[in-house]
Amino acid sequence: MMNLLHDYECGTSDHFSRRTLLKTAGLSSLSWLTPMADVLATNAEKTPDLAKSIIILWLNGGPSQIDTFDPHPGKKIAADSKAIETSKKGVFVNEHLPQTAEMMGDISLVRSVVSREGDHERAIYNIKTGYRPVPGVVHPAIGSIVCHEMPRPNIDIPTHISILPGQFPSRGGFLGAQYDAFKMGDPTQPVPDLKARVGEDRQKARLESLEVVEKRFHRGRSETLAKTRTLHSDMMKQARKMMTSEQLDAFNVNDVPKSEREPFGDTPFGRGCLAAIRLVEAGVRCVEVTLSGWDTHVDNTNLTSERTKILDPAFASLIKSLKDRGLYDNTVVLCGGEFGRTPHLNPADGRDHWPHGFSMAIGGGGIAGGRVIGETDPNGEKKDPAGRINVQDVHATIQYAFGIESDRQIITPAKRPIKLSDGFVIDELL
Repeated sequence: MMNLLHDYECGTSDHFSRRTLLKTAGLSSLSWLTPMADVLATNAEKTPDLAKSIIILWLNGGPSQIDTFDPHPGKKIAADSKAIETSKKGVFVNEHLPQTAEMMGDISLVRSVVSREGDHERAIYNIKTGYRPVPGVVHPAIGSIVCHEMPRPNIDIPTHISILPGQFPSRGGFLGAQYDAFKMGDPTQPVPDLKARVGEDRQKARLESLEVVEKRFHRGRSETLAKTRTLHSDMMKQARKMMTSEQLDAFNVNDVPKSEREPFGDTPFGRGCLAAIRLVEAGVRCVEVTLSGWDTHVDNTNLTSERTKILDPAFASLIKSLKDRGLYDNTVVLCGGEFGRTPHLNPADGRDHWPHGFSMAIGGGGIAGGRVIGETDPNGEKKDPAGRINVQDVHATIQYAFGIESDRQIITPAKRPIKLSDGFVIDELL
């Protein structure tokens, strides 16, 4: 404990924090550290509540940073893209993000995210998990880690949900399939697979037959062995409970008054963002809402402008609504894709893959707003941006917001120890 305290006072531990000390010792047992304990206790009272949920706005395909959150107005690399000033003086975003621009005091922009993956599938894996793909292990997505590390809320619906999922939805990886994202489409449509496909009597007979099989399976096996061999019994019980739960109303936006729906935009993505708020309010830990169409190898300016016009009202309304409902301080909001786009246009007026410095927007859950982290080359020549932020640093920062110790090791089913994150907290965002 004395070594921990020394690291705290001297700032010599990369992953150490006041939260670590309080969690390790507990305030009630720190009386022997007086007067240090008094200082820590006083500061703890001033600390806002930890994050409880995360909403990820996934821009599938790799959005151009120049045509979204890092526009470089007046520079050659901006091409036909125009910019507007935000509510934070001197900070600009794309002209098609006017509502988001007004919310910049609640959002921070990380403009110097760097990845080592330029292929869609590998880059998506990298951004969603914080790790590069390697043989023999599947890492869990950030939402899966949050669901695994945080106490399970008392709800009947899944705690990890993906709305309008792309080709590579978030997975539980070595934490187990129970932490995979539950996938659903446009929230105006019924939640899939919640109604039996046969009549009530036949469904009852099927369940009774399944119970006979379950009992036969458990016979002669220890309870531990039976549980490790299959989870389908528990999953069946959860599914049946969900089928009759009143909490299913959180998925349905059809009954939401028109005055509440309209600000998000009349699009599946806008409705997904509205549903995300309702799900978080119900207790869901992670909701991922996907907006596809950002793979702009041709006609970049026009295609991206179409996407930003969909993103803008949904993103801004998401933040406004979370604030109005008192949820923003406990909900991290992350917006970004798998990589950025080249600073210079190609011969087809498109922008190609660029993992060497791209943007992500983040806010809520104790994350500071109104800040800009990092800077890319306004001439588009340098690959290494100033204030470089690695993908895993974003993960470590989000985990910190939840009070999760990112350097804690999990032993995988293959008996391999892996940290929750290999990154470092981005202090400028706290």
